[in-house]
Amino acid sequence: MKAVLVVLDGLGDRRCKSLGYMTPLQYARNRVLDRLAAEGETGLVDVVARGIPNGSDTGHLALLGYDPFTCYTGRGPFEALGAGLSLSHEDVAFRCNFATVADDGTVLDRRAGRISTEESRELAESIQSMEIDGIQFIFRHTVEHRGVLIMRGEGISHRVSNVDPHGKTSAIQKPRPLDDSPESLKTAQALQKFLEKTSQILQAHPINIKRREKNLPLANYILTRGAGRLPNLAPFEQKFGLRAAVVAGGALYKGVCRAAGFDVVNVEGATGTVNTNLGNKVKAVVESLKTHDFVLLHVKATDTLSHDKKPREKAEMINRVGDALEKMLEQLTTDTYVAVTGDHTTSSEVGDHRGDPVPVLIWGPDVRGDRVTKFDEISCMEGGLGRIRGVELMPILANYLGTLELYGE
Repeated sequence: MKAVLVVLDGLGDRRCKSLGYMTPLQYARNRVLDRLAAEGETGLVDVVARGIPNGSDTGHLALLGYDPFTCYTGRGPFEALGAGLSLSHEDVAFRCNFATVADDGTVLDRRAGRISTEESRELAESIQSMEIDGIQFIFRHTVEHRGVLIMRGEGISHRVSNVDPHGKTSAIQKPRPLDDSPESLKTAQALQKFLEKTSQILQAHPINIKRREKNLPLANYILTRGAGRLPNLAPFEQKFGLRAAVVAGGALYKGVCRAAGFDVVNVEGATGTVNTNLGNKVKAVVESLKTHDFVLLHVKATDTLSHDKKPREKAEMINRVGDALEKMLEQLTTDTYVAVTGDHTTSSEVGDHRGDPVPVLIWGPDVRGDRVTKFDEISCMEGGLGRIRGVELMPILANYLGTLELYGE
């Protein structure tokens, strides 16, 4: 028995005025997703906990059966793993953005005008390695404006605050120790020196000189957040008896899965953006199922469009995914289950994450089914799965696959 878990990032939404007070899923009305819902079993998922807005890191941990309340230390380590870097449990890792910062410290654009991957990669090469106060700093670009930073050395701590203010008109924050330990203070002070030094390098970089001439936002500062250390996760195969692989474009999703012992499948054209090659990703899923029992297929674009407050484009992306899934379904063996859900709700009118539950469906050879015939946030309220927590999804799937041991005698 095999299974594919399709996670559409930020899939859940609220009714949008511009869509006639429908959610993007309702507006899309994708025939493939509706067919899977009609032939399968549906419900709602409180990914981390009821009413709690969550990030993609904690959301994916939960959907894979790991309770983020007990194992999560920060997003940075997962971003670093997903970027192909190796981490020790003593390293401190951050997720980063190239940003546009004014001379007075005001953050003008947290994403530097969504600077291209090619430009960001060239900028990253100029700051990829340096040593400050006996601490090694390793910076790597991932996609578009995003990157990761690793601090490696003795006497450091992940207990430091975010530099990213999460606001377009807010002032950059200096890293602060989050406890009274000398390790946290040392880390915060060294990090501040790194940020000041890299800002000087970026400001004078040829890429930014060209962007200034074109009146484009400069990528002249690094905003760090999500400091953390690599958690000790029980291997996914040990927990559920399934050899697993992940097909994704973004570093975070590869990193969470890599931490859980998944094989990472790198796919040409899988960019983690709206222009990702869904056809190649679907082919990779089908091919991976020949050697693996479980494959996670992640699509980021639905979340990106939500953050950009583009509900109509989000609906169009949902339809693109549905069309790609149809081609995947044609190639699956009859013993394969498919689950579709999101890792959190991202409101297309608010442009940010919310704690609303997300719809879920499970389709496969002997799924019980229910009376639901449409896949959206409202219809799935009536589903046979009911309202579950994210950590309950994998046991339900593993039960269908017959890989869980009997509890009791």
